[in-house]
Amino acid sequence: MKRAAIIVLDSVGIGELPDAAKYGDEGSNTLVNIKRNYPALDLKNMCALGLGNIEADGAELLGKVDAPKGAYGRMFEASNGKDTTTGHWEISGIVTENPFPTFTETGFPKELMDKFEAAIGRKTLGNYSASGTVIINELGDEHVKTGYPIVYTSADSVFQIACHEDVIPVDELYKICETARELLVGDYAVARVIARPFIGKGNGNYTRTERRKDFSLAPTSTTVLDLIKEKGMDVAAIGKIEDIFEHRGMTMTNHTTNNNDGIDKTIEFLKKDFEGLLFTNLVDTDMIYGHRNDVKGYAEALMYFDSKLPEIQAAMKDEDILIITADHGCDPTTPSTDHSREYVPLLVCGKHVKENVNLGTRKTFADVGATVAEYLGIDERFGATSFLKDILK
Repeated sequence: MKRAAIIVLDSVGIGELPDAAKYGDEGSNTLVNIKRNYPALDLKNMCALGLGNIEADGAELLGKVDAPKGAYGRMFEASNGKDTTTGHWEISGIVTENPFPTFTETGFPKELMDKFEAAIGRKTLGNYSASGTVIINELGDEHVKTGYPIVYTSADSVFQIACHEDVIPVDELYKICETARELLVGDYAVARVIARPFIGKGNGNYTRTERRKDFSLAPTSTTVLDLIKEKGMDVAAIGKIEDIFEHRGMTMTNHTTNNNDGIDKTIEFLKKDFEGLLFTNLVDTDMIYGHRNDVKGYAEALMYFDSKLPEIQAAMKDEDILIITADHGCDPTTPSTDHSREYVPLLVCGKHVKENVNLGTRKTFADVGATVAEYLGIDERFGATSFLKDILK
């Protein structure tokens, strides 16, 4: 019974891509810069697999070892962009040539906002690029007073809607997001509409809750998830994977509440009997720490995952392959609070995976999708290169 597991450590990049300057991301190196700014960062279990041996600027600072116990490398993002959807889709086999539209400098056009307000029967507040934790404290009191949803965006292709749970109940907020998703097509087809519920007693003292929900575009072509499901195997989606792929190509889902929950659910699923793919996203490194430039919090989240890695490995069955990677960067040490255009690490392990295999620099994240497809007996390679033959004993 063959199974592959992919764990995406959201935003854990490992050095700027050659075109990083085009995105304003020169100098970004999420993992290494965290180590430089927080020397206590200790990722001994990932380093045992080869994290510090990756041929990336400064990677040896993480902890280079003489004989890595897994296969290791880094991956280039062939898609144009640096957002969550683009990165995950590429991992699954879709290379996005035309980046999703952003409205960072201008906010959303009046024509669109007029249609949106008419459709939901409410005016809106905001409509500019902002940190989500900042804008709810800037506009939260006015929102509570008027009942107008707060709309904002960022450097990513997102239309975010924040509402106090006592003013607009979460289920109603989700319906408002569905309305926005229907309107955001054509030139306005952002990658994700995101519901951002929050709570608080006023005077700018508000906090977001864990009932966030993403409303993504459907994948533009067939993914490895689709093909695995079509073959009659299982696809278990942990975390926000179900949102990123608009609930397509899955047989089992668990949205989870945070990284710790996502890790626990990953272990639980690995202990079950199923054949196919387990696909996990651990979002806290990006959402809570990367976007808030919280170096210490980011480092501690990484160390917690690393401390649980032996338990994850212990839950794996003899034929399982575990792939650990990321979808983009989000360097918390730079002035920017947005994603960064970076290489992502690639670690592979399992009882029948060779040790000390340098996979080099992969030309696309889609090499992961190609490898999973080959391992599970699916012919499609998505124009990428499987590394299966390089890693199996």
